[in-house]
Amino acid sequence: CSMAEREQPSHRNSISRDELIRVAGDVDESTLLAILALRPTIAEVEEAAAWITGSGDVVDRAGHPLTGVIAQIFDILTADEEEPPPIR
Repeated sequence: CSMAEREQPSHRNSISRDELIRVAGDVDESTLLAILALRPTIAEVEEAAAWITGSGDVVDRAGHPLTGVIAQIFDILTADEEEPPPIR
């Protein structure tokens, strides 16, 4: 195992804006910027998106709650859905 190989896991390849749009779908500019500010990897965004669509593994969903960047992405992407209805 060379030194370069040992350093590789600490180097994160952040998702690009185009990749984020492809994975997250049609989201507004403020949502894009909030997610990009987290500097997530494509895998992190894909995992958050899988949870949102309900396609995550049931065992994983029950046994491994979302944490870290993935949880933050999930919260950002679902923020609009969780707003209570306006009081009349």
